[in-house]
Amino acid sequence: GTPRTMQCNPQYDDVVADVIEWLARRVQRLRELGAHDIILDPGFGFGKTMEHNYALLDKLDYFHELGLPLLVGVSRKSMIYKLLGTDAAQALNGTTVVNTIALLKGAHILRVHDVRAAVEAVRIVEKMRAADTK
Repeated sequence: GTPRTMQCNPQYDDVVADVIEWLARRVQRLRELGAHDIILDPGFGFGKTMEHNYALLDKLDYFHELGLPLLVGVSRKSMIYKLLGTDAAQALNGTTVVNTIALLKGAHILRVHDVRAAVEAVRIVEKMRAADTK
């Protein structure tokens, strides 16, 4: 669809499997064309319902089967502010939570509006992963 129509009744057999399959085909084509520096973006908010977006978030680690860095762009998206009953300008807390979940599920790159909050989330997740268990 187009930006104007992409949210009109999006349907998938299995949103996670369908998006992974779609990305795998694009990666194959890019490699055939000689591209080597490829980053995956599952497209949160683009042609997906709120349920689709949260299914992608829940299974974000499945995208690692493609063996490429994973970018997540959920900052101030409607999947957050509509769920929380607020607006995009008031979605920082929700965005930080979703970014943290994405990091825990293996996101390598976050596309954000609020850099400081995202950096703090990254630092906390990195510290947790590096913590000595002794």
